[in-house]
Amino acid sequence: MKLTEETQYVRSVHLNKLEENEFPFSLPAVQLLQEKLIFHPNVTYIVGENGMGKSTLLEGIAAALGINPEGGTQNFTFSSYASHSNLHHLLKVTKGVHKPDDLFFFRAETYYNLATTIEELDREGLGPRIIDSYGGRSLHEQSHGESFFATFMYRFRGEGLYILDEPEAALSPIRQLSMLTRMHELVQGGSQLIISTHSPILMSYPEAKILQLKEKGMREVNVEETDHYITMKQFFDDKDRLMHHLLKDER
Repeated sequence: MKLTEETQYVRSVHLNKLEENEFPFSLPAVQLLQEKLIFHPNVTYIVGENGMGKSTLLEGIAAALGINPEGGTQNFTFSSYASHSNLHHLLKVTKGVHKPDDLFFFRAETYYNLATTIEELDREGLGPRIIDSYGGRSLHEQSHGESFFATFMYRFRGEGLYILDEPEAALSPIRQLSMLTRMHELVQGGSQLIISTHSPILMSYPEAKILQLKEKGMREVNVEETDHYITMKQFFDDKDRLMHHLLKDER
């Protein structure tokens, strides 16, 4: 059953205290957290140009919930390079009265490290095979896109809180459409998703909340108002003209 405002797992997040104007507190996404960021019960998108702080924000939310900043669940503790900020110490995450049965932070940037950790733990043989929860096939023996999708299909069990940072990174347009179907299954199964993405396809999930970050602030928009959608539409509506200006000979 779909979650509502009364049953959603995470309601909002805001910054308890703004430190000096240094990373990560200089990032627009963090600066704007002095006011509450309120999540949709089902799907919330956080979009914007590179450098806005979207990934840092999702990392901070995940860490504040006790999840490994490099991805996975609360049970993963691997760290290939301790680059995460201390933002989570200053975030106030307001939870709902209901707890998710499943909790996962999917981070495209460090997914290879997650896959490697799973293989290492399974080789140690100290418990049930972790890879069985991901479809049973080594994530390293699949294409990047296939291994991403195996996580979405098999590891995401439903009735969960799923934080996804750029899940489209290895997905073809067809797979992105399939991802919308999988998202719908998860939503119908009582899940809440918080997603950072550059993909207008993924942003198209009906009735979702899209928060667009810019230097001057954050505002809720529909998919057709996002810079990503506008740029793609301009490109395909008049590709030749745009290419002429981009590639013109300056001699």
